[in-house]
Amino acid sequence: MTTSSDQDRIRVIVVDDHTLMREGVAAVIARQPDMIVVGEAVNGEDAIALVERERPDVLLLDLRMPRLNGVAVIERLGPERPGLAIVVLSTYDTDDDIIRALRAGAKAYLLKDTSPGELADCVRAVNGGHKYVSAAIGAKLAAQATQISLTFRELDVIKLIARGCLNKEIADRLDVTEGTVKSHTSALFSKLGVSNRTEAVREAVRRGLVRLE
Repeated sequence: MTTSSDQDRIRVIVVDDHTLMREGVAAVIARQPDMIVVGEAVNGEDAIALVERERPDVLLLDLRMPRLNGVAVIERLGPERPGLAIVVLSTYDTDDDIIRALRAGAKAYLLKDTSPGELADCVRAVNGGHKYVSAAIGAKLAAQATQISLTFRELDVIKLIARGCLNKEIADRLDVTEGTVKSHTSALFSKLGVSNRTEAVREAVRRGLVRLE
């Protein structure tokens, strides 16, 4: 079978700190006649350096990595490389993870249990200028949109509450007043339909808004 020349192939970089996953994804891409893996990285900082050197078309990016997480990588590369299509390939499917990645500029969000065929289709789609979310992720986004909508600041507050932070500590971390924190907390209680912090955390976890470490 005739294959495309290297210069005509979709140039892909794979970033994941787990060797088995990274090499497995790279192998899937390498088997596609219209794609070529031009590099692999194990953390966010190395990913940025590799992108600058290799100038890929598509970046397959893990979300939780050492030395710069996936969202931070997207935020750094977005303004510098507007033509780069970033695909998040993650184990995590919480609403918070998905929304932050897509709003940061990712063109697609896939779970790591996706099939090789869907991964290849996704790479082709984003390289063609389209956005792509799997059926499972699309269903979660649709459900989240119909259930509850928190502001970014409210998400920050509930995540810190889930870590056990009190109002003063939350205020210090977010550089706001305690009164502002109380207002956000009150809004959270109302949206989540709860009356205290414990119930708020439990409900936020149930809805996939936060994940307990």
